[in-house]
Amino acid sequence: MCPRVSEEYKQEKKYEIMRAARRVFIRKGYTRTVMQDIMDEAGMSRGAVYAYFDNVEHVFIEVLRFDDQETLRLFEPDPQYPIWNQLMDWVQKQQGDLSLIRHSLVLARAEFFLSSSYVHARKDYPYITERYQLTIEAMGRVIRKGQEQGEFRPRLEPEAIARYMISFLNGLMLDTFQLGPAMTCVPEQLETFIQSLCVMLDPISIET
Repeated sequence: MCPRVSEEYKQEKKYEIMRAARRVFIRKGYTRTVMQDIMDEAGMSRGAVYAYFDNVEHVFIEVLRFDDQETLRLFEPDPQYPIWNQLMDWVQKQQGDLSLIRHSLVLARAEFFLSSSYVHARKDYPYITERYQLTIEAMGRVIRKGQEQGEFRPRLEPEAIARYMISFLNGLMLDTFQLGPAMTCVPEQLETFIQSLCVMLDPISIET
């Protein structure tokens, strides 16, 4: 009789495949990645990889989901820490990510969103809409928490500010990937971004 495999073991194997796939997607992008690339990177057989994933699209969605969980954790309010400082920590992380843009999923995400399979069958990828909404809700909660604590006097609805934050940074990341940080003047753009947040959130006091 074959030994019973624990759920913990299966979850770790799945994460191992996802970590390997993430490296491949960063290196090759989405459109040039095939399942064999992921198998080779993970050092696993075809059967082992297909036990967890159906195809490259399936792997990519799960990699996105895993990355998104890390991002959403950044927007869990810390009661011991001013909300404005938490937002600035997040902006600082974006600056770090932009400095390593060539080692990110920016290219793979752009290719996936422009791929014919997604463009012509968006309803088959419900998580793409869900992840956008989850991020808006997480950011909105942080802003509302700042409002409740008397830190902010938002001049717009928190969700509207959240959408602006997402659109600004997604655009900056894509431009920086294409043109390089020197051309897009990342520090200056992020400083402009911070100033725009000051106007929209109207913080009562800013601790630095």
